[in-house]
Amino acid sequence: MKQICVVGVGYVGLVTAACFADLGNRVTALDVNEERIANLKKGVMPIYEPGLDELVKRNVKAGRIHFTASYKEGLKGAEYVFIAVGTPSGSDGSADLQYVAAAAKSIAENMTAPVIIINKSTVPIGTGDWVADIVKGALPKPMDFSVVSCPEFLREGAAVSDFMNPHRTVIGSLDKDAANKVAQLHLPLRAPIVITDLRTAEMIKYASNAFLATKISFINELADLCERVGADVKEVAAGMGYDARIGRHFLDAGIGWGGSCFPKDVEALAFMAKENELEPQILNSVMEINYRRRKDAVRIVEKLLGGSLKGKTVGLLGLAFKPNTDDMRDAPSIDIAEGLVAAGAKVRAYDPVAMDVARPILPAVDMFDEPYKVADGADALMIVTEWNEFKQLDLEKVKSLLKSPVVFDGRNIYEPQRMIEMGFTYRAIGR
Repeated sequence: MKQICVVGVGYVGLVTAACFADLGNRVTALDVNEERIANLKKGVMPIYEPGLDELVKRNVKAGRIHFTASYKEGLKGAEYVFIAVGTPSGSDGSADLQYVAAAAKSIAENMTAPVIIINKSTVPIGTGDWVADIVKGALPKPMDFSVVSCPEFLREGAAVSDFMNPHRTVIGSLDKDAANKVAQLHLPLRAPIVITDLRTAEMIKYASNAFLATKISFINELADLCERVGADVKEVAAGMGYDARIGRHFLDAGIGWGGSCFPKDVEALAFMAKENELEPQILNSVMEINYRRRKDAVRIVEKLLGGSLKGKTVGLLGLAFKPNTDDMRDAPSIDIAEGLVAAGAKVRAYDPVAMDVARPILPAVDMFDEPYKVADGADALMIVTEWNEFKQLDLEKVKSLLKSPVVFDGRNIYEPQRMIEMGFTYRAIGR
């Protein structure tokens, strides 16, 4: 049993803490947000993530995980300290590292014995060295420590499964002994372990996310061409995906990516390139294509409704940036809803789990507690998030409730021929 402290109880931190506890370690999850910690002690999760609630409660009951807002308590007896705090985009596109700096300084001030400090947050190349300098400068007295990069590769909506069944574990450090100890910590996961230097490990994370975002933007650009030439992008993606060099994942055309990772990571990587006097042409295009999808979605619905959205009612099915999460960070639904409202439309929406998070972000949008109420009397319906429950809707009922049978399928969850045969004015992506 290892003694672990995880700083930050957001998506990455709470999943990391709960999963390491489930592997038999003693874990303290630390966060300076006292309300969040108080809620966790009551069993109230700060996020929606399938399987996480049960995992946390099971390990609390077993005494393997507890929560605190005190660095002194969190660092007591800790052998490993994970930094899993937010690194949002700054106004210039760079990663904002204020929370990483604050965590590093507080760790240094509360260390009572040598520890291995592990950056789990996605941070710019060179941050590991910078964290080491902060810790060294903030230590009340000289003490041994090591800094290791161990980036996360968790998908929201499947984070627990991804942690327990990783494709690989990447570990970067200039201290081979520390790297080996962190590797030992991950051995129960039975996945390939890549040990490299700090900066290479940090780059692997950015490169991975940027490449996946590139695949999505590529297939979305291809979807537009498919529409013009009469090809079906879903069949194109399937045919491409059988090639092992390409793979089927992240080739789903739609209204683009959002969330907490792809937008800020692609932007941060582009910023780093510019800082080093390089022109990130591919990365810039990836971002431009992605954000254009949201404007295009509004224009398509406007065209379907005769060229004007003024006075029209448009229903949105799905608000979270992807299924199985309540995360609204940079969700396409935000730009789409705001674009519809700006064009004079009344907007209503339903999402299985994200509406409480969405309400303060989209105050002009009326929220309903089921999809059929969203459709009732609407001039058009837009599929924004591909929740499974939308795939099994009673489409005859939906058609009867809509004022006009207009459906824009931004996630290609329905078959075009069937929708047309049912009498819908139907528009998908690249089909």
